[in-house]
Amino acid sequence: MLKKCLVGVFVMYLSLVGAAFASSEKSSSTDTKGRLIHMATTTSTDNTGLLDYLAPKFMLDTGIELRWIAAGTGKALEMGKNCDVDVLLVHAPSAEEAYVRDGYGAQRTPVMYNDFVIVGPTNDPAGVKSMSPVDAFKTIAAKKVQFAGRGDNSGTNMKEIDIWKAAGLDVPDTEPWYVETGRGMLATLYTATEKEAYSITDRATFIRFRSNFKAAPPLDVLVEGDPMLHNPYSVMAVNPDRCKQVNYDGAMSFIRWITSPPVQKLIAEFKLMDAQLFFPNAPK
Repeated sequence: MLKKCLVGVFVMYLSLVGAAFASSEKSSSTDTKGRLIHMATTTSTDNTGLLDYLAPKFMLDTGIELRWIAAGTGKALEMGKNCDVDVLLVHAPSAEEAYVRDGYGAQRTPVMYNDFVIVGPTNDPAGVKSMSPVDAFKTIAAKKVQFAGRGDNSGTNMKEIDIWKAAGLDVPDTEPWYVETGRGMLATLYTATEKEAYSITDRATFIRFRSNFKAAPPLDVLVEGDPMLHNPYSVMAVNPDRCKQVNYDGAMSFIRWITSPPVQKLIAEFKLMDAQLFFPNAPK
């Protein structure tokens, strides 16, 4: 009796897998006609509302629907490697260059930039205001003041690691004063608020965070303007030679569209709290 039940369960499993595969094949076939593309992107383009602002315009201009998954850049690149998406919008240049060099990405093109900022409690307990990023991290570590890092292999997490390395330090993720959230940027900023901790964030997401407070926000920008904090975003297609089922034509339509002068102007005009969040820099 048990054997018959197990056989029955296995047959049902095969039926479900077959149905899912057939559905996936049908979906992929529809996607390659150009009506739908899937994108993996960073949390900052999603949290700020930029993609909600751009996607309807892309649909109107091209007839292609854009669907996206917001994750850290590291996870987004993995999704591209696994052929789960058609196009990527990410912000970790060295990781992107390695991704293209290894044959996973194609047509990597600059789109826009903003900057990273180091934020912390308004009373600045470590006294890092106006320091360089490296000196700020050294001071935070020396004084063992609370710091919230993402620890999620995102572009922001990669930048944080770069600064710790430049300071001659390992990421202090085993120290009691260091909080690793494993979460997106907005969630990490709320953790920093709760812990009265410092953190590093892209400026656009920090502006989005500030917009949630009617009174003065609990965190301030304390370190900014250093060349090390430059934060460029690029778009690239998943290489169709590695992922035969991707909608490469749709991905290229999106790349041409988002780097076109009219859309670059739209990006420049996208604001929150009267502040420009992203600065277009596609090649002309």
